[in-house]
This record gives sequence, structure tokens and C-alpha cells, in this order.
Amino acid sequence: MLEALSSPVETTPTADVARIRAAFEAQRAHRWTMSRTTAAERIARLKRLREAILARRLELAEAIHQDFRKPAMEVELTEVHPTLEELNHTVKHLKSWMKPTRVGTPLLLAGSSSHVRYEARGVVLVLSPWNYPFQLLMAPLVAAIAAGNTVICKPSEKTPHTSRFLARLVKDVFPENEVALFEGGAEVAEALLELPFDHIFFTGNPRIGRKVMEAAAKHLASVTLELGGKSPAIIDPSADLAATAETLAWGKFLNGGQTCVAPDYVFVHESRQQAFLDALRAVISRFYGATEAERQASPDLARLVDPVAWKRVKDLVDRSVAAGAKLEVGGVADGASRYIAPTVLSGVTPDMPIMEGEIFGPVLPVMTYRTREEIYAHIQAGGKPLALYLFSEDKRMVEEVFQNTTSGGAVVNNVLIHVANPNLPFGGVGMSGLGHYHGVYGFRTFSHERAVTVQWMKSLAAVFFPPYRGKAQEWASRATRLLE
Repeated sequence: MLEALSSPVETTPTADVARIRAAFEAQRAHRWTMSRTTAAERIARLKRLREAILARRLELAEAIHQDFRKPAMEVELTEVHPTLEELNHTVKHLKSWMKPTRVGTPLLLAGSSSHVRYEARGVVLVLSPWNYPFQLLMAPLVAAIAAGNTVICKPSEKTPHTSRFLARLVKDVFPENEVALFEGGAEVAEALLELPFDHIFFTGNPRIGRKVMEAAAKHLASVTLELGGKSPAIIDPSADLAATAETLAWGKFLNGGQTCVAPDYVFVHESRQQAFLDALRAVISRFYGATEAERQASPDLARLVDPVAWKRVKDLVDRSVAAGAKLEVGGVADGASRYIAPTVLSGVTPDMPIMEGEIFGPVLPVMTYRTREEIYAHIQAGGKPLALYLFSEDKRMVEEVFQNTTSGGAVVNNVLIHVANPNLPFGGVGMSGLGHYHGVYGFRTFSHERAVTVQWMKSLAAVFFPPYRGKAQEWASRATRLLE
């Protein structure tokens, strides 16, 4: 497997524009058939997908390991389990989600009733990333199918083995006029974005997210953007440092630090910095090995996805150390295997390279604070993060942090776990994203909420018809007084 990791990446398929357009037109012709499917028919499709995943989970683990040596346990916990959870939750609740929702009727509309219908958007595009190449394609796909859409998917070319696995899976489970998947690089994405999709779901970085929005604007398509950002972790003096260090180490170094909701940096009160660093050092030794050699040999650390990512993270560390940051743990890097050690930096200041943007690697910068206002000023000055993590036993502190910050999601005394709850919406705000999904929120994202009013008897509104004199004027005045 290490040989596969180190070998040159195979060339990904180039764009076959004619085939892409043919698939799109086939789906557009079929979209009304799909939108009329019943809950039972959609559930049958989802169950068929679930059975295929269960039958191929070992093949999936091998594909992801070949791409960036992700441990099999992490594949199970972060790729397979969340997908099955999403599938099971959707299968259980889809029938109730599809039912029209009755809403109230104001007095002036007496004699009518109103409801909201959930209708498929039509033909939708899912552009998924490389860091969780299976789960982050499957979750929006499940929601899009549940809402009755036809779907075209494009996985990232940076994980070619997983991309090919996904292509085989989709082809075996769905006819192409329902779900199609195209492999390839930027030229494939560009060819897809030329088409008049009804909705585009993109997971990636803000730079590409802007291009997706521009392409969608040409066709007035709606978009969901799942982006990233520098998600802070705040350690209050009341926090349990041993538990905090253990949780942060897990959340930061999971998947080689290549997680959009990973804790990107830490704020710890200056009086507790040394105790936190000592606790973090002990946890890293226990998780991955007591020496740098043991950590490099550990089977529990994923590698950076490609040489470009490896060099970028290494340069961030090198330049930050040159600027005055202190290496507390790690700093070892091996280009041949795309390895970067679990790394902790102290003495970090906001102007250092490591704080310029999302790290997306196994490096944890630690900054100190004296007053909470320092934390709030720093977070408010930057882009709105995808997640915020707070470690505290002080409920008043928790509420104060929420009132002075914003983020896509938040967790108190843990990290990442909000993503695993299908009853919560997942998504960003501002630079970290637009829109959300998971559970019913995903179903609604891929649905048009159609407002319907049905008049069952003569409308009272007739008294307001022209000419606007006499009784019409009198009734209009009475109606206004009722609202005062």
C-alpha cells in the first residue's frame, strides 16, 4: 500500500463533453418521472445503495488507503458510518418529510387553506472534495435522491482510486438517467458548470466556491456551498485540561488534519498554557508513539493527499518557526511519503504564516489570551468559521462566547461530533459556506418549497375589488384597524 501511495498518480479521464451533455439531457428528460416518485420508490433506491455500500466496504477502505493511507478504522468511522447513518435516518423519516405541511390562515383569507409542498428541484450537480471522498459525495447524493431529483456527481481527481470506486458503485446501483458520475479534473468540472442545472451543491474552498456561484448565476441556479475556514478552539480556565488535550488531539490529527471542521488553532488562557502543552504532548505520545520515529511508522496517521498539499503545510510550519513560533512537538516531514508529523506550535501570533488561512494539515497552533475580549476581537476580525469549539465548565462563559461570535456550528467540551447528528443542520456562514444539509435539512435543500393556497368558498377579499369607494373603502379601513 505504501508503494501505491508513493507512485505517480494515474492520469484521470479527460472531459468527454458529448457524453456529459448526453447524460444531462437524459436526466432532464427523466426529471419529471423522478419528481413524481413516491416515498416507497425513493426508499427502495436508497436501500439499494445501502446494500451496495455494505457489500463493498472493504474495497472502499482499500481505495482510500491507496489514495492517502487513511487508517481503516478512520474510514469506517468517518466515511462508512456517517453515510449509513444518513441513509438509515432518511429511509426512516422520508415519508413524513414528503407530506405537505399545513400552515395557518389569516382572518382576511377565511374560506381558504394553505400548505407547503416539497418538490424536486430537477437536475442537480454535486461537486465533492477529496478529504472525505466517499462521505462528502454520498451525503448530498442521498438527500438529492430523497427529494426526487436526478443527479450528476463529480468526485475529486486528487483521490483517483476512490473516484474509480465511486464510479463503479454509482454505475452498478443507478441508471445514468437517474444518477451519473464523471471522473476527471478541472476540465470536467468546467464542462459540467456550463450546463443549466437547477441546483449546484459544492464542497471545497472559498476560491472555487466563488467560481461555482458565478457559473450558477448564468443560469440563475440555486447553490449550496460547503466551504471551510479557521475553526477556533477556546480553552477556558475552568476546563478539564487532560480531557481537552485528548479531544483536541483526536479532532486535529484525524485524517491527517484534512478535515473542514478540524480545530484549526487554539486559544488557551496564558496561566494554563504550559499545563495544556504538557497534556497535549502526553496524548500525542500515547496516540501515535513516544518518538518521532514511532510516529512516522504509526499506521494510525493519514498522509497529506498530494505533494502540493504536503509542501504547502511544510512551508507554513517552516516560515512560522522562522517568524518566532516554537516547535513543541513534531515538525518532521518526509516528502516521499507525504508525511508530516503531528505538530504543535506555541508562541504563535495572529500575523504568522500559520494563521493566514485554513491549515488543512496535522499542525496545531496555540495562542494565549488574558481577557475574553482578545478572543472575540480576533474571531470577529476574520472570516466566519465553519465550527467553533469551547472547553469550559462555566455556563455563563459558554453563553457569552455564543453571544460574541458566530460560526456554522459549535460544540462545547468536544469537537466534530455535531456533524454526526442527522437532526442538526450542517453548513457554514459567510466565508465558510451558504446553505446546509443532513437529515431533513438536506431534503429541504434539494427541494423547492412551493407555497399553495386553495380557495374553498367565496373569498372575503372580493369586498376590496374596485371601484375603491363606498363599502370597499370602509372595509379596508376596518381591516387596517384589526392590525393596529
